[in-house]
Amino acid sequence: MRKQDTPGALANFPYDRMTVERFREAFPRARWSDQRRSWFVPGKTAARRVDRWLAREAELLAIHGDSKGRDAFAFDPISSPYLEVADDLRIRTPYSKTLLRELHEIPWASWDDELRAWRVPFRSYEELRRRWPTIEEAARRSEPEERKRWREAEKDSEAQRTARLRYAERRRHRYPLPAEDLPPMGRPVATEQYGVVVFTDVSGELAELSALTAFYPHAMRADFDFVWRTWRLATLTELIRTWPARREAGEMEHSRGWWQPTLTELRVARRNARMIERRRRNRDLRRS
Repeated sequence: MRKQDTPGALANFPYDRMTVERFREAFPRARWSDQRRSWFVPGKTAARRVDRWLAREAELLAIHGDSKGRDAFAFDPISSPYLEVADDLRIRTPYSKTLLRELHEIPWASWDDELRAWRVPFRSYEELRRRWPTIEEAARRSEPEERKRWREAEKDSEAQRTARLRYAERRRHRYPLPAEDLPPMGRPVATEQYGVVVFTDVSGELAELSALTAFYPHAMRADFDFVWRTWRLATLTELIRTWPARREAGEMEHSRGWWQPTLTELRVARRNARMIERRRRNRDLRRS
């Protein structure tokens, strides 16, 4: 919906016969514009009136969707210790990245800090039902006892030793970059191993071959000298201010180890940054 030069406002909404009838009843002077593919409502207060009507319609659609979702749940319910039924559906599970990815894909799903649970309205039940096997399996694998069994099974295995070394390397916050093609200092860039980061300093120290072989395959080019540069995760403010690349990174960008992030990469980084900031705020509140 946007205002026009002449008094009035444009209204856009998905076509539905009953919705159109309600709209015509509320705005008898409205006229359809083929050129703009929108309804034009005349009047100096049209924008406010259309906004109020659209808000009411959204509420009606939500109520209708919740009603259908409740019927679907009654017909084919989910029975799980991780799911609680109230005025909506509430999910409490151990932390799991897989689970978070699934929940983020469910429309209108949201995290409730006070309840310490994910809340999913009934209108999203069909999508939740479709993703539930993956969600429940991820939750079970993340239970403390299951994690303990997995750690015992993996203890002293080659995979576990590699994971420990990789974690230790990450904590050093260093990254090998070609000495002749360094990224801009203080600006978010995408990397193969650590996502979108900000490089803060360059030591000038040449990267040793053993570290490159184990953790940084991009730095194995013989025609470049690679130097260590320190990095940190980009803040949410920095990520919001970063313009995305117009195209995907090519082979050259990947071979040097950094590139301008795409919109998809920025969205993932922004979502992670929001979660980090939320956890930090909650931790500070609990301490105060």
